[in-house]
Amino acid sequence: MSDLRVMIVEDHALVRAGMRALLQKISGIEVVADIGDGAEAVKAVQRDAPDLVLMDIAMPGLNGMDATARIMKESSTTRVILLSMYANEEYLRQALQIGASGYLLKGAELSELELAIRTVSRGDTYLTPAVAKYAVDAYRTRSGEPSSPVARLSGRQREILQLIAEGCTTKDIAQRLNLSVKTVEKHRANL
Repeated sequence: MSDLRVMIVEDHALVRAGMRALLQKISGIEVVADIGDGAEAVKAVQRDAPDLVLMDIAMPGLNGMDATARIMKESSTTRVILLSMYANEEYLRQALQIGASGYLLKGAELSELELAIRTVSRGDTYLTPAVAKYAVDAYRTRSGEPSSPVARLSGRQREILQLIAEGCTTKDIAQRLNLSVKTVEKHRANL
């Protein structure tokens, strides 16, 4: 199996050098380039075809979010892990919307960096624990809302809908449910 081809995109030269040194300690990883700005990164992805890009979010010129969006449009095989100093819900939302495969804080330990790289290289998404809670909270908020029109109906409305589907008349439904005909008509109108 060939090494995972990784590109580092970070505007600070010393940070890039440190990341390169850390990545060289992980077996099965080849750093194919380290780039100092987002615009050059977009070109380098086309030229070097890395499997994975470690992309700083905050860079002058073309920032990491915009560079990632362009890379995702132009390369169907390259995955991007965004690197940030901030466990920020808005950054996470944007990262996931543009198609990033991971979000990792710059303060992460080497073991977490390796875990993120291995997770994303398998085709999964990696979210650093400090931001994963935002994704879980968003899911819980959305999952609390009914997902289908039928789920939004009250119990009585679902009951009446079932009887309508079974071919019962308004009068039959009223008798079965011990309701007035007008009440059943009102529910039918609402349905």
